[in-house]
Amino acid sequence: MGPKPDHFYLTAYGGDDEPEEQMVLSGHTDDSQHSYLHSPLVEDDSISVHQPQARRPAHQLSVRRTLEREERARQGAARGSITGPYGEPLDEMEYEEYEDDSYDRTSFTTLSKPYGKRAAAGDSAQDRIMEQLDDAHLNRDRAARPSRGPSMYQRMQFNEEVEDENDTPLRKASLLLRRQLSKRRSYAPDNALRRSLLHPSSGSSDRYGDSGIPLQAMGGGGAGARHNDPAGEAVANSANNVAFIEDEAASATPGPAFGSGSGDNFRTVHIGNRESNAQYKYKHNRVSTAKYNMLTFLPKFLLEQFSKYANVFFLFTGCIQQINGVSPTSRWTTIVPLAVVLAATAAKELAEDLKRHRSDSDMNKSKARVLIGTSFEEKSWRDVEVGDILRIQNKEALPADVVIISSSEPEGMCYIETSNLDGETNLKVKQALPETAKFLTPADLADLRGHMKTELPNDSLYTFEATLVSEGGKIGYRELPLDPTQVLLRGAILRNTDWIYAVAVFTGHETKLMRNATAAPIKRTSVEKTTNRQIIFLFLILILLAVMSALGSQIMTSRNRSQLSYLYLPDGEGAKTFVKNILTFIILYNNLIPISLIVTMEIVKFQQAQLINADMDMYDEGSDTAALARTSSLVEELGQVEYIFSDKTGTLTCNIMEFRQCSIGGVMYSDVVEASKRARIVDGEVVGQYDIAQLKDHIANSERGPMLFEFFQLLATCHTVIPERQESAEGGIEYQASSPDEGALVKGAALADFVFHTRKPRSIAVNIMGVDREYEVLNINEFNSTRKRMSALLRCPDGSIKMYCKGADTVIFERLTSEGGGSPFLQTTLKHLEEYATEGLRTLCIAMRDISEDEYRKWSAMHAKASTTLTNRQQELDRVAELIERDMTLLGATAIEDKLQDGVPQTIYTLAQAGIKIWVLTGDRQETAINIGYSCKLIQEDFSLIICNETTHWETKEFLQKKLDAIREGHGSNIDFDSLALIIDGRSLDFALEKDIEVLFLELATLCKAVICCRVSPLQKALVVKLVKRRRKAILLAIGDGANDVSMIQAAHVGVGISGQEGLQAARSADFAIAQFRYLRKLLLVHGAWSYHRLSKMILYSFYKNITLYITQFWYALFNVFSGQTVYESWSITFYTVFFTALPPFAIGVFDQFLNARSLDRYPEMYKMGQRGVFFNVKAFWGWAINAFYHSVILFFLGTVMIFNDIESDGLIGGHWVYGVTIYTAVLTTVLLKAALITNMWTKWTVVAIPGSLALWFIFLPIYALIAPKLRTSTEYDGIVSHIYPNVKFWLAIIMLPVLCMTRDYGYKFLKRMYFTQPYHIVQEIQKFNIPDYRPRMERFKKAVHKVRLLQRLRRTRGYAFSQNEGGQEKIIRAYDTTVQKPSGY
Repeated sequence: MGPKPDHFYLTAYGGDDEPEEQMVLSGHTDDSQHSYLHSPLVEDDSISVHQPQARRPAHQLSVRRTLEREERARQGAARGSITGPYGEPLDEMEYEEYEDDSYDRTSFTTLSKPYGKRAAAGDSAQDRIMEQLDDAHLNRDRAARPSRGPSMYQRMQFNEEVEDENDTPLRKASLLLRRQLSKRRSYAPDNALRRSLLHPSSGSSDRYGDSGIPLQAMGGGGAGARHNDPAGEAVANSANNVAFIEDEAASATPGPAFGSGSGDNFRTVHIGNRESNAQYKYKHNRVSTAKYNMLTFLPKFLLEQFSKYANVFFLFTGCIQQINGVSPTSRWTTIVPLAVVLAATAAKELAEDLKRHRSDSDMNKSKARVLIGTSFEEKSWRDVEVGDILRIQNKEALPADVVIISSSEPEGMCYIETSNLDGETNLKVKQALPETAKFLTPADLADLRGHMKTELPNDSLYTFEATLVSEGGKIGYRELPLDPTQVLLRGAILRNTDWIYAVAVFTGHETKLMRNATAAPIKRTSVEKTTNRQIIFLFLILILLAVMSALGSQIMTSRNRSQLSYLYLPDGEGAKTFVKNILTFIILYNNLIPISLIVTMEIVKFQQAQLINADMDMYDEGSDTAALARTSSLVEELGQVEYIFSDKTGTLTCNIMEFRQCSIGGVMYSDVVEASKRARIVDGEVVGQYDIAQLKDHIANSERGPMLFEFFQLLATCHTVIPERQESAEGGIEYQASSPDEGALVKGAALADFVFHTRKPRSIAVNIMGVDREYEVLNINEFNSTRKRMSALLRCPDGSIKMYCKGADTVIFERLTSEGGGSPFLQTTLKHLEEYATEGLRTLCIAMRDISEDEYRKWSAMHAKASTTLTNRQQELDRVAELIERDMTLLGATAIEDKLQDGVPQTIYTLAQAGIKIWVLTGDRQETAINIGYSCKLIQEDFSLIICNETTHWETKEFLQKKLDAIREGHGSNIDFDSLALIIDGRSLDFALEKDIEVLFLELATLCKAVICCRVSPLQKALVVKLVKRRRKAILLAIGDGANDVSMIQAAHVGVGISGQEGLQAARSADFAIAQFRYLRKLLLVHGAWSYHRLSKMILYSFYKNITLYITQFWYALFNVFSGQTVYESWSITFYTVFFTALPPFAIGVFDQFLNARSLDRYPEMYKMGQRGVFFNVKAFWGWAINAFYHSVILFFLGTVMIFNDIESDGLIGGHWVYGVTIYTAVLTTVLLKAALITNMWTKWTVVAIPGSLALWFIFLPIYALIAPKLRTSTEYDGIVSHIYPNVKFWLAIIMLPVLCMTRDYGYKFLKRMYFTQPYHIVQEIQKFNIPDYRPRMERFKKAVHKVRLLQRLRRTRGYAFSQNEGGQEKIIRAYDTTVQKPSGY
């Protein structure tokens, strides 16, 4: 057990979202009597005693406790349920304790009996209480949260049981009271009350007594007194006997709780003190997304290469070739080509990884300003260290996770864009502590002394716990809490803020962004995996042939031994000779598996990647960015994708909101008006649209002028936007808007010369057509997802009070005045809203109301009371807002374009036709994601939406099971199962990804045509991809543009990054980079389909040509008594692969097209062949292999018959090598004819590759036969030419045998094309004869149907499409005064 400690450490856990509190109990314990049980499944609050334990085996306790639990249950049923003041269940003795104020809590003699002993009759009531605690280990009926597993409260609840006969009564009393109070906290109705039950009263001055027990001051002004809590009274009654140890002693005592000083659960960051931080050896700020480094390249590369069984086989063959007397060929014919192949592959891998290193280097060399002494110096990001004070300026990316100290904005506020992190388009507001917000100069910062205690590095983007400990200076000696409001994460960009000062707390791979990322994985394609498996089978066939040949050699040798006296055949070495012969025949037949295949595949893939890089159709002129294949290893995967996982912001959308159109008083106005839509008067009514120039004229001169004026006055005043003078901005003003929608509306008002330019805490100023007007901002009723609207009460320059409101059409229409049916142009506005929605625009309705002074005075009093209430404040504010947001007058509606990237709807629609299911994984809010889904045609108007917004584990499981059962039961009915879309939020997704639900979730999701996951974290994105990857045999592609998409991109089979945007982290980490989402269409449907088809055909042909040649070696073994003699000359065998059949695979793999690009794009259904693996599968592989066997039989045996009695005119015979050359030439001609037969498109390179290879052989043969014997390289062909070219049988064999072989192949192709037609055969005919397409008329018909269905949807489920931050905006605008010059920070 070790030495007995002088202290217990009691850690009180406040739940998953509460800080931990620690106390220290002085005194010693007897280890022999100490027993301690963990119960991680019990759900309740907790106190853990960190003390050496001696556990009794659970099986000794289970029977006793089960019986006692049943007895207690019977007793409980008899006396009824007893609960405490917060609804917690109480045992009988606990109830007596709370009710009996005279209970003597210092009379304990024991805390608990040892396990296995029951309380005797004379034992105290306290003994029975603690014994019931022991028994509660098996009573798990109280578990209240089965959804997420036990929380920190629940995991530690019963870790408090210490049995010590010799403990002092006072310490035991404190432990019991702490347990009772902790139990109350778990049932407290809110977090504030929980804290009050643990933390000391802020007003308590008597902190210390005369005991060594550190109980918090929970009596007096604490929770017990405030809520009439008996437990609080108990603490108060014993307060005179209880005291705290000194703070210094507590902090000096090591313990594992947060803030204890041990460093186990927190880390210390000294502010601006590199020397003090050096002792902790924190991570540097260099970031690497590369696949290799100097140390890992060789092992990772070799592991990847020798995971390919072909390389393992050739290494094995090369090794046995080094054994003397085994190899029938040169010992270097395998090992040297293998080394060349590996070297070429290594060079390609290094070149591709070097690009990643360069990208990382560019990022790591980015400049940051670091405070050194009293001035800022520029340093590279890689040189930023934990604790450094940084200055970050507007539009700069954050180099590390930082805690903001101060900023140029009032009260230390700043805006950041986090679309790189969570995909949200709204700007986030962060704010420094009030105590540090006054540090506005480097000199001030130099006076900032202290350190921070922060949480350990983790991957949670939305949580942060830390404490700033000031050690003097302007702040003094204080501890200040830090929370997520003060932390800014790497990957975010500072917006609308001149500068901030911040302290780096996490750097490099410890930042939350990088903790959400994963290491660059080794990806292998499905074609490679299938090839690997077939190589195993071929290797087994090769072993079988080698064993058969070795066995034949043994049999033939033993039978004819008497006739083989001229050979050295030692006795007693039959087994050794047999094994040796097996190795010989393995070497002889080893090229049955083509060694050139690997290098050929690598070169072909590299060339296919270059074709992608050079495609001008995927070049974006705006950003000067071409498509980039960052790796060539995965090109064929592009042709087999079944699922696409896409980010939304920056991938599907441009993250740009633009004011496009508006409807005012039933008349439409637009920024750009097409000639066919220009406004005209028809039957006294306006039809069409006016432009902005006409709008300005109407304001000044039209009868609609007053309404137009009110409309744009509303847009210019009813918002929470903050203006900032910027010479570079359009109009000289840059608008700081937390919501891009609000910014677009204010800019829209500026188009009509209603320019908002000044904000003060209580007023705003607008320049209206050259005249400045000031409006007093009386109140702001803020937007939230329940209200779906916001309103502002303003006192106008003429003294009148107006209430301006904007929001969803549903909530505005029902609050209009009842006079005149709500509005004379309500129906017209409704039609305009529908028209805007059909164009994918985001709509808002605009309304107003005049408020009298008396009404406002009464309402203002109610609003002030609601804003200060302590209970349900937000609900009260909403209720008060309802009182004034009524009887409004409709002014019109606005239409904002959430600008999609060019061609996104057409691309998604085409990819869906290709059989690809698209899942959108976004951090944006649900309403925005759904509207974008409709805009980009991911969700069609006739789709049924399954929306999952559950809050617990079991609710999520029940919902998914219910929907799945309904779909299963609906099969065979008239339900269209191709018209389902699943929408799930991040919280529900968290539950859905758990082990017991993930199968349900996946099955339901894969039955849907589209899936949208909203409010998801980067880690959740990766988990969704990994789930589908693990459970479905399908190729997955992930596409995104931000750093939050990196983990998803790396988890998928193929990762595509959007380059040309502000964040290039995704493009750097992806396998392919394109400038816009629309280029994905050609990348997959054209380049992907081509690459898959070409590579499939190339691999099959490579195996075919080698099997055809080398199986003839086996047939020849039947005639040479399995002696191992080759039928072909050694270098001719090598040149067969290297020269004479090397070019056809390249021509097929690089240039062949089974359909042209236009046909593949026009008929996306052709892509489904790749998804089904039509061109490359086990059946196709063995079909080609069997065909090769068939051809080798014809070529060898019929060739042998034709040349067997080859007696020339002079009576001589050609001999072995004439025979071998004839068979070799016939084989070569056959495989080249086969290449010609399978080629779909002939180019000049095809002509060079196929007829050129045959011509090369006929040129090579006489030259080699003349030179090789003289160089002593090979003497086999000496004088052979004169016996070949004049020989009629030679020419007859090389013509008839290939034709005979191809007759079957040609007949099979004819039958397949004529009677077993594939879809691509039909498209080939359309392409060949240029048959006109009937589909343009169908497209027009589909568009008409699309519009009708869209209108039906809008009328069925009216909604809103407006993105706005919820709450907190009024506080921000009340702090701003844009007339005051901002501090420069220097």
